[in-house]
Amino acid sequence: MRAMPTAIPGVSILTLDNPPPQDERGQFMRLFCEREMQAAGIAFHTVQTSLSRNSAQGTLRGMHYQDIAAPEPKLVRCIRGAIYDVALDMRNGSPTFGKWEAVELNAENNRALFIDGGIAHGFLTLQDDAEVLYHMAGFYAPEHGRIVRWNDPRFAIRWPMPPRVISPRDASAPDYA
Repeated sequence: MRAMPTAIPGVSILTLDNPPPQDERGQFMRLFCEREMQAAGIAFHTVQTSLSRNSAQGTLRGMHYQDIAAPEPKLVRCIRGAIYDVALDMRNGSPTFGKWEAVELNAENNRALFIDGGIAHGFLTLQDDAEVLYHMAGFYAPEHGRIVRWNDPRFAIRWPMPPRVISPRDASAPDYA
């Protein structure tokens, strides 16, 4: 596994070094290995794994994060379809506060996005029937949950298309104050 740091400390694009083995039975792919993460310079211990199934192209989820009192670092991988995955630095005092990074994750490119605590995350599906696997190093704590509107002009995230499906909660999230 290779880790490519981004302009935001705590956000890295991970790529498997070799294509997964494939034969007449199909394919076998390791989705997570703590040793490989450590070798790539990322200390990460999974405490929860979740799957997001998204039926329609243009589904937007985000931008969500937990405050620093209960950080929720995550490793995100698209295992079916394709997504435009975004990380937005919301850590007060960070030199990259308000900056964002985006990467396409899909079932073929063997990439994942590591997002440290205090960094908001969201994605837009680029195809129907996209499935996104999350490994989290912190437990979900709704009392520490925060949300930033996906199109807040302060952050000017460039999405590849307007969302077609978005939850009322995400659509009505306030601008950052």
